[in-house]
Amino acid sequence: MTFLEDLQWRGLLADCTDLDALNERLSEGPLALYCGFDPTGDSLHVGHLVPQLTLRRFQLAGHHPISLAGGATGMIGDPGGKSAERNLLSREQLAYNFTRIKAQLERLLDFSAAGNPARIVNNADWTAPVSFLDFLRDVGKHFSLSSMIAKDSVKSRLGSESGISFTEFSYQLLQANDFCHLREALNCELQIGGTEQWGNITAGTDLIRKKLGLVAWGLTFPLITKADGTKFGKTEGGAVWLDPEKTSPYKFYQFFVNTEDSKVGEYLRKFTFLSRTEIEDLEAKHAANPGAREAHKALARAVTALVHGDAALTAALKASDILFGAEIGDTSEETFRDVVGEIPTKQFATAQLDGAGTALTEVLVHSGLAPSKGQARKDIEGGGIYVNNVKSPDITRALTSADLLFGKYVLLRKGKRTYAVLSLV
Repeated sequence: MTFLEDLQWRGLLADCTDLDALNERLSEGPLALYCGFDPTGDSLHVGHLVPQLTLRRFQLAGHHPISLAGGATGMIGDPGGKSAERNLLSREQLAYNFTRIKAQLERLLDFSAAGNPARIVNNADWTAPVSFLDFLRDVGKHFSLSSMIAKDSVKSRLGSESGISFTEFSYQLLQANDFCHLREALNCELQIGGTEQWGNITAGTDLIRKKLGLVAWGLTFPLITKADGTKFGKTEGGAVWLDPEKTSPYKFYQFFVNTEDSKVGEYLRKFTFLSRTEIEDLEAKHAANPGAREAHKALARAVTALVHGDAALTAALKASDILFGAEIGDTSEETFRDVVGEIPTKQFATAQLDGAGTALTEVLVHSGLAPSKGQARKDIEGGGIYVNNVKSPDITRALTSADLLFGKYVLLRKGKRTYAVLSLV
């Protein structure tokens, strides 16, 4: 199987400017390629993973990946995939975002690989010094208005209520100039991106042909969606970020482990570096026993380790195990707080745990795990009540300060999976 055939099998190849020619070029030896992102936020989200992981796939195949940060284009805003104009960011905000995102990219790409280290560039470095008149003469003259309007990203906005400003209209010229600059300065022959980038990418290959007289290729991958067709990477709480301060490794793991059954095979192909044999084996196991969720767990483990590292994955697995009744043991407070965020929480006065404490029956009613003290006693006697994941069958049991986790929490469970947390105030 060739490299491009593997991309096709993984569902990572939508369009290519000349697939046969690119396949032949790849067979001749390594090439440089790039993928861009605009640092419009201080973190990438899971929707950015496919482009950067595709760069990594090329790198593992011996090619030279370049990740381009849009310090210049980020000030304009790409109209592709947007129904309204973006808010414009300051240079200072973009520079800060770039610094934060660079650290995330260093987990996804190998910047110290022998022979073909990844590199990151900022298009502000070559765009900012160019005057407006020079840009119009050297870049703008190579584009006809009719070809620019024909691009899907522009066409869809022209017909919308909000329309499109000249600022965003010129975005494709800036991105085309990026590709042309990289082709000339770094011998970059290929640009990759999502299908919404097709118009911008082909603008770049056209400019390279007209201005430099050189060949360049463009390759896009399909938009990733959820089973209902909505955008991938969103939850009720918002976007799933790669920054652990914005989305904890535990919640990140949970996002992938809760993948819809119909999508788990697709996501294994696109988000992991597991082999075809490994993925097809997981798909077969899932078909035979969906309840075991083996494919989902493999997906979540692989992506969490890739983005956050093995230590963060271990902590996320511990947090997940707590919700399946595992002993809390040496779980860190940070990990436990992630668990608390997923469980109904009731505040409890510190004084109620002083001395002899408060009867467990009263606490169960307060937490909402039992409708009455009578039902609480029945649940306790039946062996269905757990305090900090330890069975508590004694109806005379009282909660005291000795039951506190990290000096402020008590974890209560009824049956196998019904939890509540007491948080001291």
